[in-house]
Amino acid sequence: MKPSRDISRLIEIMAALRAPKTGCPWDIEQDFSTIAPYTIEEAYEVADAIARGDPDDLRDELGDLLLQVVYHAQMAEEAGDFAFGDVVEAITTKMIRRHPHVFGDEKARNAGMAKGMWEKIKAEEKAEKRSARLARGLDPEDHGKGFLDSVPAALPALTRALKLQEKAARVGFDWSEAAPILDKIEEEIGELREALAKGETAEIKDEFGDMLFAVVNLGRHLKLDSEAALSGTNEKFRSRFHYVERAIDASGSTLEKATLDEMEVLWQQAKGVK
Repeated sequence: MKPSRDISRLIEIMAALRAPKTGCPWDIEQDFSTIAPYTIEEAYEVADAIARGDPDDLRDELGDLLLQVVYHAQMAEEAGDFAFGDVVEAITTKMIRRHPHVFGDEKARNAGMAKGMWEKIKAEEKAEKRSARLARGLDPEDHGKGFLDSVPAALPALTRALKLQEKAARVGFDWSEAAPILDKIEEEIGELREALAKGETAEIKDEFGDMLFAVVNLGRHLKLDSEAALSGTNEKFRSRFHYVERAIDASGSTLEKATLDEMEVLWQQAKGVK
């Protein structure tokens, strides 16, 4: 087996790894649920390579993510559900259908993307998917029964909070402006203080979650993605702490030996470094 630029070679490799008698024992014993965490992890590593501006790592991480798609498709083919080609056909069909202003006839291209067309197309797709599931004897409501149930539970919590809020807002369940949400955050902080005073762990967790949810709501109204905003703060914290670490190392000491006061002085210095 030799490397290739052809996707068919990757599909062949995955099939060989999953072959019952001659494949890799670890790959053979995996299923959708055990591979799913790796799929999510690889997507994050792609995002990390982009954030670092590293094209070499991006190439490799995209390959790792592509492997995840091939892996899931191979397992689905073994179960008789679908194959990699069906995945490709599904996404190409969707992209062509959702862009009539690009791939449609001359009239559609000249008309451009009409207002509301995107939601209309998605509604048609949902109806077709529902019919197909019924024909296969499956529950037509593939994501549950509720209006918000189509928001994936596996999303990072901050992102899922944003998606839930955005979807609820489509039917008018939303704050009219950002200012009152600050009052809501203060209210949630007050309730968290009360829970802390009681010392009830479950209640503290619940109130802390309510506070975070309200903060995400404020970010949404400020046109900010909470996940992205927190990622930026995480990197800022990492960078400043690394400054502290290097300064302590240069002094001949270590993080473990340094006092909090010493680290605080260096932290304030780090805040002034661009």
